[in-house]
Amino acid sequence: MQRILDILLSGFALLVLSPLLVPVAIALRLTGEGEVFYVQQRVGREGRLFGLYKFATMLKNSPSLGTGTVTVKNDPRVLPLGRFLRKTKINELPQLINIFLGDMSIVGPRPQTQRCFNAFPERSRQEIVKVRPGLSGIGSIVFRDEEDLMHAHAEAERYYDDVIMPYKGLLEEWYVMNQGLRTYVLCIFTTGWVVISHRSTVFWSLFPTMPRPPEELAELLH
Repeated sequence: MQRILDILLSGFALLVLSPLLVPVAIALRLTGEGEVFYVQQRVGREGRLFGLYKFATMLKNSPSLGTGTVTVKNDPRVLPLGRFLRKTKINELPQLINIFLGDMSIVGPRPQTQRCFNAFPERSRQEIVKVRPGLSGIGSIVFRDEEDLMHAHAEAERYYDDVIMPYKGLLEEWYVMNQGLRTYVLCIFTTGWVVISHRSTVFWSLFPTMPRPPEELAELLH
């Protein structure tokens, strides 16, 4: 049922959003480095790598600069138009193609680069690869301000590896254990809601059995 919904919803969304996607593609072609899409290898179901589509928002060689595949707030590698696209999450919309093709689902653990995937605890890695990665999901909803959280720490990469990823791994494990039509629909609703009401923490009420954050993150995520 989830795969059928993925095909129907992603196909419909691509048609409905084409008046937005086409102008964005043209604007990217005419600005920055002239690139429209950025295709990055991500870890998918059963640990297989696949090419994830995004609108190009950063310098072409950004993985070789600064913090590599980890992006922080006010990252100098992000292009001017890219800042807007990232803030509004429009840069993620080309992943509807990945969903339609079956690489991803609308809801699931966010697909990570190999470096970031390896930052998950071993138990989390084993659970995450059991399902298709998602355009949105529990981890994405709770950590929608991840770049801001990292910006507040001098050792951003250490904080990401030692604090953020272990807890995010627990959230993704929770999703794998609780996946189903109800969770699927609620995650779609919650994603839309937190985009509109950015400071909302309604997800704690909608998903009361989710693992609670560690002390280092508790105040920041509530």
